[in-house]
Amino acid sequence: MADHNFSIEFFPPKTPEGVEKLRATRTKLAALSPKYFSVTFGAGGSTQQGTLDTVVDIMQAGLPAAPHLSCVGGTRESIRAILDQYRSHGIKRVVALRGDLPSGYGGAGEFRYASELVEFIRAETGDAFHIEVAAYPEMHPQARSPQDDLQNFATKVKAGANAAITQYFYNADAYFQLLDQVRKLGIDIPIAAGIMPITNYSQLMRFSDMCGAEIPRWVRLKLASFGDDSASIRDFGLDVVTQLCERLLAGGAPGLHFYSMNQAAATTAIWQRLV
Repeated sequence: MADHNFSIEFFPPKTPEGVEKLRATRTKLAALSPKYFSVTFGAGGSTQQGTLDTVVDIMQAGLPAAPHLSCVGGTRESIRAILDQYRSHGIKRVVALRGDLPSGYGGAGEFRYASELVEFIRAETGDAFHIEVAAYPEMHPQARSPQDDLQNFATKVKAGANAAITQYFYNADAYFQLLDQVRKLGIDIPIAAGIMPITNYSQLMRFSDMCGAEIPRWVRLKLASFGDDSASIRDFGLDVVTQLCERLLAGGAPGLHFYSMNQAAATTAIWQRLV
């Protein structure tokens, strides 16, 4: 696994207890030697300070970290200020996303697409940042068509993206199909597969409805059949996700990006089975 671009995602904690808890989680996950930790950026920049604080905290522990940066609702001025902040803290990698508008927010700001953000980062900072972007094996929920979605991805790469991370998925074929399609367009940046460990059935269904990730019917039915038996959900989830990871790595995925939900146990268990 050492040759792979393996990374782990956190979200910024909202309370002092959350900060302490995340430090403990991070210490456990650091033992796996990921290439970097990434930290999400709330809708419309709502966690901007929390994102930066969390990234700086990770870096002060001597670990590599990358903040997410979403541009919806942002202005050139506000994004420039954030980039300056990131640079002043020695941050070298960002995950550039369009992001979601906070609810009740009218305008979309000066950026409509992630490709415009990537272009802006390159114009403002040259090669100061390694830029990761998002890819969607099962199509972005707001894309007009799979062809449109693919074109949007190609535009982000042309704008200067170095690598990509996919939305999580449980259907390996969708990922391999995406790789085939982008390679046919002459795009050869590494696309790490997004992995969501399964630990909680209702939470997984809620997230998946929001982001358009498909849960295969057999997995859904099996999870539903366990009811409140969280140990069985965890064990089954571990088997399903480990098998998915094995298939992805065997099929040539350059890396895995774990959506940890600020927990260490599931990601660690999957990782140990893969080593």
